[in-house]
Amino acid sequence: MKKLAIAGLVSTAIVGVASFSIAGQKINDKDLLNQARNYFQPLPKQIPAPSDNPTTKEKIELGKKLYYDPRLSLSGVISCNTCHNLATYGVDGVETSLGHKFQTGGKNAPTVLNAGFHIAQFWDGRAKNLEEQAKGPILNPVEMSMPNPEIVIARLKSIDAYVAEFKKAFPQDKDPVTYDNVAKAIAAFERTLVTPSRFDEFLKGNTKALTEKEKEGLKLFIEKGCASCHNGVAVGGGMFQKFGIVKPYPYQDPKDLGRYNVTKNEADKYVYKVPSLRNITRTYPYFHDGKVWDIREAVKIMGETQLGINLTEEEVDKIVAFLDSLTGKIPEDALKLPVLPPSSPKTPKPQI
Repeated sequence: MKKLAIAGLVSTAIVGVASFSIAGQKINDKDLLNQARNYFQPLPKQIPAPSDNPTTKEKIELGKKLYYDPRLSLSGVISCNTCHNLATYGVDGVETSLGHKFQTGGKNAPTVLNAGFHIAQFWDGRAKNLEEQAKGPILNPVEMSMPNPEIVIARLKSIDAYVAEFKKAFPQDKDPVTYDNVAKAIAAFERTLVTPSRFDEFLKGNTKALTEKEKEGLKLFIEKGCASCHNGVAVGGGMFQKFGIVKPYPYQDPKDLGRYNVTKNEADKYVYKVPSLRNITRTYPYFHDGKVWDIREAVKIMGETQLGINLTEEEVDKIVAFLDSLTGKIPEDALKLPVLPPSSPKTPKPQI
């Protein structure tokens, strides 16, 4: 389990432990399925789109190219896929990502897979949706480092094939090559990044989709209170929580105040968005700072910091087994590299 917590939900976690703890008693498949359905829902085929950006085939195709295109960065070498590599489950596998001129950011890059199911984007929730999120890294001086949206649009408008694709994707717009539409196209593509797993088959009624050990891990996950925060379609991503409800997170940087930087509310210090646990065994390192590389250590830390319990080695084994059942299938088309349109002599050159 990654990171989480909000002081007001401590009681919820405790109630969850009391309500579902049935030590030594084996729950049958039907009972476990009914319990699980109280907390989780299967993934739909596609992430719902907002009314002002309906998903279309043309937007998806354009967004995929933009997602993979490093020309959206000042240096011409960093793309969205650099830090959110779809071949490695939407992350880059490092503590904090390398950006422009080898700068590093202050947060671990979260996976883009299933991200549209979340309550908000970024660890501190400063972006309300995928469209807002897509605009951030391109202009961030530590990440893709474009000085302003006008330079981004100048590059794109110098590429005739992109101009034509924007017209197809946004046929109602008089001038379709805009920064807003860049974000809308990327978001449309990201809404296709849904990764159904064996756990979804279980939730749909196929109790044989999970092994006995995975079922025991799911039972513990519910009984111990993990599902109080990691729930819903994405098994997380639906709320903000303080990381360190019961005891402090051992690697917490006191200068990293989490959501407080957005809200300036004292209660939001060290509060972060609860991460989705889908594909969690593939999206190491863990937590907002990427300090923990072992999923077993992450599970133990969550038990201690959030629930005030010391999990046994056997319990950790079973919970990790359940978490591995959340590893899903990445859409095949998303993994196929697009052929990007060529630059023209008018295309502004990269700046190192």
